[in-house]
Amino acid sequence: MKTNLNSYKIFFLLYSILILTNGCSDDEDASLQINPSDMPYSVEINPSDFKTDNINGNLYFPIVSGTTYVYEGKNEEGNNIRVEEEYTNDTKIILGVTCIIVHATEYENNELIEDTYDWYAQDNTGNLWYFGEYSEEIKNGVVVSTDGSWEAGIDNALPGVIMFANPISGLWYRQEYYKNEAEDVAQIISLNESITITYSSFTNCLKIAEWSPLEPSIMEHKYYAPEIGLVKVISVKGESGYEELTHINN
Repeated sequence: MKTNLNSYKIFFLLYSILILTNGCSDDEDASLQINPSDMPYSVEINPSDFKTDNINGNLYFPIVSGTTYVYEGKNEEGNNIRVEEEYTNDTKIILGVTCIIVHATEYENNELIEDTYDWYAQDNTGNLWYFGEYSEEIKNGVVVSTDGSWEAGIDNALPGVIMFANPISGLWYRQEYYKNEAEDVAQIISLNESITITYSSFTNCLKIAEWSPLEPSIMEHKYYAPEIGLVKVISVKGESGYEELTHINN
């Protein structure tokens, strides 16, 4: 397969212009303005456009192997949630591209409910791409579902961008694409947010709205602090709950 990353960027810019000119003035209602699943999406991958080592992320999504981020919060039912994301030293080759493996585990009231392996790659300009995940939903210690799992290149699944090296306010983009299984999209809302959580206070944060056309009534806002990464997730539509950074373990 061949890649044209410039065409990929142009597609997203045109995509953003189309949405903005459709009168989207409230980011929480943005998903109702236009359905990205109606827009064409295609990206072709050339491994030479991607790093094979030193995958260290970018300003808003740093990757340091051996580091674990711990998030705590509440879900819609008011139960305690803890998420641990470990940036491993392991890699996986997908479509000829070297992807770093991030192991994420989610606990509800200290009981493991989800076990996921995410695969991220970094192109030579610093953008971070999402090449898929293998996710297990767990109940009472038993795997009950792997729904939502996907891998770029299998069954027409395509990678998306999880974080641009140089984000542009207002930009819409696909983070993943596996039809009817994984279709998350995002919009960059702001580049200068301030936020205070128990862990610390942060300025010049990136704020992103995320939703899926598969669940159009649900939306989250995510905040990324420079040189730290994701610091808070808030459900703003369709559900309630939050998660915020509490520890970084090296």
